[in-house]
Amino acid sequence: MTPATGSGAAPRPFLGGGSRSRAHRVQAAAFGVLGLGTMLIVGPVLWFFGYVIVHGASQINWTFLTQPPNAIDASGGIFPAIIGTLYLMVGTVLIAMPLGIAGAIYLTEYAGHSPIVRLIRLAIVNLAGVPSIVHGLFGLGFFVLFVGGSIDAFILHSNRPVWGQPCILWGCCTLAVVILPIIITSTEEALLAVPASFREASLGLGATKWHTIRSVVLPAALPGVLTGAILGVGRAAGETAPVMITCAASFMPTLPRGLNDQAMLLPYHLYFVVTQVPNPSLGLQSGIALVLIGLVVSINASGIYMRMRARRARKW
Repeated sequence: MTPATGSGAAPRPFLGGGSRSRAHRVQAAAFGVLGLGTMLIVGPVLWFFGYVIVHGASQINWTFLTQPPNAIDASGGIFPAIIGTLYLMVGTVLIAMPLGIAGAIYLTEYAGHSPIVRLIRLAIVNLAGVPSIVHGLFGLGFFVLFVGGSIDAFILHSNRPVWGQPCILWGCCTLAVVILPIIITSTEEALLAVPASFREASLGLGATKWHTIRSVVLPAALPGVLTGAILGVGRAAGETAPVMITCAASFMPTLPRGLNDQAMLLPYHLYFVVTQVPNPSLGLQSGIALVLIGLVVSINASGIYMRMRARRARKW
């Protein structure tokens, strides 16, 4: 006779000793494969960071961080490159964030699901996969030659290039195009994650749709928006190809005086030292890389802190 079970409870399947041990072996093997895959990813990254820290830490000192480089062998300091990179990052965020958030709001809240909107979304996804050098060529052709050249010719009536040349402004615009897909996609996901009841309650109280988006939806989606900004800045800070033909200078010991000036940048300075300087020291290369990594980590840490504060302030 089959033993009686509790009220409504399904009988638990019986696993023999062999079946149970085989399941444990399969589980252990799966965990081993997953752990091996994790180590294959994390191991090289940790080795790289350790290598850069070991060889670059001795290069970091007050002179290295506060003095300009030497024109002959790029020794000395990297202060202009640090400031130029900060200028570029701030300008990129100021351009990309409003455009990306506005585009995500339109696609999520207003555009609907027409074929044109689906085509726009497909274009955004494809834009994220465009190689960086293509973005650089686009920035050179559109921003530098077309927009900048038109300003010089038709507005300033200048025969010498004022805006029709590589400069910080066009580098910021080019990098903004690079990170726009990241910001738009992450902001869309954050907006869609806000419960529909929030919108319905606000509209039911008589608020307009724009007031609902501005005062209810966007504050609730702020952590996701900041996540997109963090990812975008992290990618933009390490880009070399888009900026080497739109704003970067190989040697510029002074700080840029305006948006129409070129600037030294840490990614391009590292590329220049590795490829153009004869017999560069390993400490110099690793020191520049270490400062660039530290700058990116600091910017990301600031964004993560703001995101955590926004999450703690959220009421749902």
